[in-house]
Amino acid sequence: MKRHPELLIPASSLEVLKTAVMFGADAVYIGGEAFGLRAKAKNFSMDDMKEGIQFAHAHDVKVYVTANILAHNADLAGVRAYFEELKTIQPDGLIIADPGVFEIAKEVCPEIERHISTQANNTNYGTYNFWYKQGATRVVSARELSLEEIKELRQNIPEDLEIETFVHGAMCISYSGRCLLSNYFTGRDANQGACTHPCRWKYAVVEETRPGEYMPVYENERGTYIFNSKDLCMIEHIPELIDAGVDSLKIEGRMKTALYVATVARTYRKAIDDYQKDPELYQQNMPWYLDQISNCTYRQFTTGFFFGKPDEASQIYDSNTYVKEYTYLGIVGEQKEGLCKIEQRNKFSVGETIEIMKPNGENIKTEVLRIVTEDGQEQDSAPHPKQVLYVQLSEQADCYDILRRQEA
Repeated sequence: MKRHPELLIPASSLEVLKTAVMFGADAVYIGGEAFGLRAKAKNFSMDDMKEGIQFAHAHDVKVYVTANILAHNADLAGVRAYFEELKTIQPDGLIIADPGVFEIAKEVCPEIERHISTQANNTNYGTYNFWYKQGATRVVSARELSLEEIKELRQNIPEDLEIETFVHGAMCISYSGRCLLSNYFTGRDANQGACTHPCRWKYAVVEETRPGEYMPVYENERGTYIFNSKDLCMIEHIPELIDAGVDSLKIEGRMKTALYVATVARTYRKAIDDYQKDPELYQQNMPWYLDQISNCTYRQFTTGFFFGKPDEASQIYDSNTYVKEYTYLGIVGEQKEGLCKIEQRNKFSVGETIEIMKPNGENIKTEVLRIVTEDGQEQDSAPHPKQVLYVQLSEQADCYDILRRQEA
């Protein structure tokens, strides 16, 4: 069976959801204000979720809602009430890890698809078949699976049970995200949506009989981040993912900016479409994909576990510094008398050369000719984050284009 994989993009807010839709997503996954594993993300109010679902559906894009905490007794009544609300706005799927939460969803809103989160540690076809019998339509594979394991898994599950797999973004050092460090150090439970990312902190070694003697583990002059991983990137391996039988290519990042989401969505969209049109075209355009994917904020890249267990060179990296090649300035809104409305995100000035990033793959250099406030005052620069402004550019910008500045 020839599979046409879905491109599944994260969104932290209504603004980012609309960006994901316009820049190539087939589906978007979002979190409400409770019961998801990204409590620090902006997340969606019920009104924003309703508007986002309507916007996505108008563009033939699906929306999945995360409800993937590992629930305690005190959570269950709230989960039930939450699903009663979601029933009225009809997302296309619920992403669930906990069997108790799954049963509530099946009872309250059986018409909404139930997807099994990677938090449930789905590593074998027996597990997939178990969830299929319970009524799940999709299972998200654990990040620890190789392509060979996924291929074998696909051969041993029903054709209509979908496989969703992470292909890009941050890798968790703990098994499929089941981290206990955050709770141990800070009292904030990663499995309840409050992860403090202790895997990204700097650590030293202490020998049991010499308490208080901190021995650094050096990889370079910055030290080392021994629990941390490089970021996953599978843009060069779309054919292998499709061949293995993956139905949904999932991008990590529900706390990322609109610029990050637009960059990753646009690049993977073109790569998938090029490959399905002509595998040779995909190979020819590989330099463009690699150049574009490096334009968003990222750490060094790895292919994770897809080609076998990674060694230290392919997973642990030597710096906690993100690579940042572009600064996000804002999203183009409505046009008024030759001016583009934006909600400014970072400072820029009149006379500066910036870029218009378009969903079709074009990046157009443009000069900032004027900056005008909402009440008509001219400004030389835009120094205040989130200020609504009207900007005149030397080149044409359209609604939902992104404005960015290349860093030296």
